[in-house]
Amino acid sequence: MPNETTKSKKTRRSRRSQRERREDPARNELISKSLESAQQCLLQQDYGTAFVHYLLVLNLAPVLKDFARESFRFTLFKWADELDSLGRIQDLFDCYEQALELFPVDEVIVNSMGEHLFRMGFRDEAAAHFHKALKLRPDFPEAKENFYRVANWLVERWHFLMLNDHGRNRKYQLAIQRAVQEGCSTVLDIGTGTGILGMCAKKAGASEVYACELSKTMYELAGEVVSANDMADSIKILHMKSLEMEIPKDIPNRVSLVVTETVDAGLLGEGIIESLIHAWKHLLLPPPNPEEPLSTPSQTGRVIPAGATVFGMAVECQEIRRHHRLCASAVGGLDLEAVGEIRSPVSCSVDADESAEPYTTERLSRLPGGFTALTQPCRVLDIDFNSVQELERLCYREIIRLRVPVTRDGVVDALAVWFQLHLDQENSISTGPQENTCWEQAIYPVQSPAHCSVKCNDELLVEVSCRDAYLRLCCVAVVRDGQTFHMDSMEDGVSADVWSPEMDLCSALASLQTRHDAPDNTFTLECSEISLLNNVTYHHCFRMAMDKLLTSLRSSRETQQSGVSSSEPLYVLDVSEGFSVLSLIAARLGQDSGSSLVKAYSSLEKEQHQTLLRLLAQSNEVDEAGLEFWLSHVDDESAVLQRPASEKLWSAIMLDCIETCGLIRQRLMEKATLARCLLEDGGHIFPERILIHGLLVESDTLLQESAVQGTEPTLGFNIAPFINQFTVPVHVFLDLSTLECTHLSDPVELFTLDLMNTNANYTSRDVRLRVTAPGRVTAIPFWYQIYLDAELTVSTFSQDSHWKQAAVVLQRPLVVNAGDWVQLTVQLHKSSISITAVREDVDTAGNATEGEEPAAMDHPQGGVC
Repeated sequence: MPNETTKSKKTRRSRRSQRERREDPARNELISKSLESAQQCLLQQDYGTAFVHYLLVLNLAPVLKDFARESFRFTLFKWADELDSLGRIQDLFDCYEQALELFPVDEVIVNSMGEHLFRMGFRDEAAAHFHKALKLRPDFPEAKENFYRVANWLVERWHFLMLNDHGRNRKYQLAIQRAVQEGCSTVLDIGTGTGILGMCAKKAGASEVYACELSKTMYELAGEVVSANDMADSIKILHMKSLEMEIPKDIPNRVSLVVTETVDAGLLGEGIIESLIHAWKHLLLPPPNPEEPLSTPSQTGRVIPAGATVFGMAVECQEIRRHHRLCASAVGGLDLEAVGEIRSPVSCSVDADESAEPYTTERLSRLPGGFTALTQPCRVLDIDFNSVQELERLCYREIIRLRVPVTRDGVVDALAVWFQLHLDQENSISTGPQENTCWEQAIYPVQSPAHCSVKCNDELLVEVSCRDAYLRLCCVAVVRDGQTFHMDSMEDGVSADVWSPEMDLCSALASLQTRHDAPDNTFTLECSEISLLNNVTYHHCFRMAMDKLLTSLRSSRETQQSGVSSSEPLYVLDVSEGFSVLSLIAARLGQDSGSSLVKAYSSLEKEQHQTLLRLLAQSNEVDEAGLEFWLSHVDDESAVLQRPASEKLWSAIMLDCIETCGLIRQRLMEKATLARCLLEDGGHIFPERILIHGLLVESDTLLQESAVQGTEPTLGFNIAPFINQFTVPVHVFLDLSTLECTHLSDPVELFTLDLMNTNANYTSRDVRLRVTAPGRVTAIPFWYQIYLDAELTVSTFSQDSHWKQAAVVLQRPLVVNAGDWVQLTVQLHKSSISITAVREDVDTAGNATEGEEPAAMDHPQGGVC
């Protein structure tokens, strides 16, 4: 056949051309010299030149790819790191594109490019590279860890909760079905996510359905879902904001129905007001005109949800308090009160910085220690999404003042807010604290410098406004017996009277106790940093462990110098993430001893953090020479672990081992290995050892939050197989004390990380657990016992811990009975732990056998949480 002949000739020409290239002496000499130059440049650490030589060699002689692959990878990664440090980002990605032209299916290079993309903020693109690397090599641990890390961001966990919420899904379906049956035949789904609401509209009989989605990942996911449900030709999905949509450019005509669920815990935080105002003006048919009763639904527009009612109440909650304002007056022997006010970045006060977050979110029913309602729920706001005039007024309306009666004595720590979403006249959804929905509640913390104590029959003065597309609530005053006590600044004309003669006396006493030389400062720390400062137990244990070490080192030096006290400083380095006072505690201990000076170095980088630590040093009378900031001594932040001076070594290095979310920090063991090489004889790493504890539990909650459950399609649509690709087998920011679960075993030690003794570490460990109650093992929660030294320990699973816990969720639950044994195989790879679990059966002879197929659990540690 002609095609076959042509193909045969091409093949012969190609082979002849290859032979000619191999037999070209000049070409071969160039390849040989370039390869030699590349290797010589590598020895000289001239990675840029080596990379160019390798490119030339591999383009001229592709047959050398296998031979040079490892060296080429090494050169690429080193050169990319240099380009990254120099800020030459475009050159960096150009190098990776050239590398991928040579090695398009090299999973290591693909994964590495994804890592750079992720660090630069291109998370969608990074996810695509991680996913590709996993397809090329499904057992590639680095790519698996990276994909899990980015999946948490790309597809947030509430997507699974939402799709598992059958009541919520059914109510939306009924409201859409009713609207379409009443004549709303053209539909736009804003923020479509998986595409479920648009598919509901099409299934209900809509003639035209459009959808838009900003997230590239969710846009592509929605396309896959719609295609799998045979609706690709009838639903047009646009990868864009609804605010950018135009007629007829993007959709041909105005639609008669907009459906959306772009609401967060604070209702308005995802921009629903702005998007609906734009929709009413540019994309929707006009609303019904009450003066024209003959208007039909097909000629008018409407929105689902039709509106919302916002509720709120004041609460007392120790868990909220310790994350948003400083509660401890002293930690580790340091006085914290003399530096001014320390508060979290979450604030709605009238003088709050514009960059401040107006609220955070919590699931009130799961807060450790619970909460106490100090007021009855009150109606804060009603919004009609079908009135463009009301939506526009909401953005410019004056501040509303509410007087909320106090029903119980206590301390106001926050205003908790939720809402009822009115889909139509018959269907509504509540996000209240008593409801089990995919929404948490919005928390507006009270950050008054003084505790806001209230009594029954007081009134709280609450200001409500809508600014920057956020609903803002601020508790500004307490009204008692007609007099007003201000918690923050108020506008002129509002009384500033004191409460009573007793309050006058308290105020006078407080004035006498106030240090008038204290600076008038306000410092903003992250919520996790404030909760760390409030962890008195942790700092107390660290101070005791550090004191023991310094005493031991001084004694050792005196012994070596025949009882003469050494004037040589003890060098201490704190490389904790975020704000830390550990270096200052060490400096203060050195000063209190009156002997060898402790030179404490902090790795704090932010100017505000450094200023706060300096003020704490001054207020605690720590000599300026005793505290320095280490990053000012190093050229590159990556070299933070190095010698304090050419001839000196560190006496102690403090490593930040556990992330607040409950995972081990990335590259912890590599950092510990380097730190050990920098210690003087008798020096110490804090902590010295970490024990990982865990137990078996049955928890439907964790299953609901990890993947779409069940075999039945969601509202009849095939969605689960597509979104479950983003299932992550580890849950973070978990409060095990309030998690709805059944314990099926006692706690057991899973793994040990020894930071001081390399020989004591291992990479794999088998653990047997005895089942104590019948059920289904669905997850393994875990936490850490942190050994500062051999005797002093702190737990990340304690009431005052600033750390949360995490849990591995099994892909397939294990059915067990009391008395059964479950074997866990725990493996460590670059600070990442993977676990497999099997139930052991016992045969008639009493021998243990494997009972079920292993349920694999890959546990990525130290990612973005």
